[in-house]
Amino acid sequence: MASPNGRRLTRARSGRIFGGVCAGIAAYVGWKPSAVRLLFIVSCVLPGPQFLIYVVMWIVIPRAGG
Repeated sequence: MASPNGRRLTRARSGRIFGGVCAGIAAYVGWKPSAVRLLFIVSCVLPGPQFLIYVVMWIVIPRAGG
């Protein structure tokens, strides 16, 4: 997925903890990875399919450099 400024959404290879999804999203939007991880953890308190969405993104988003 390419944004208007030419960046691509990819899973991070460095700075990743589990699958690189949060670090990849953080790099794409220009945030710190810890902020995206915190938002994900806080969102897990709310009802919804957060973990399922994370797994789907882990499968769908390509790994950086590959």
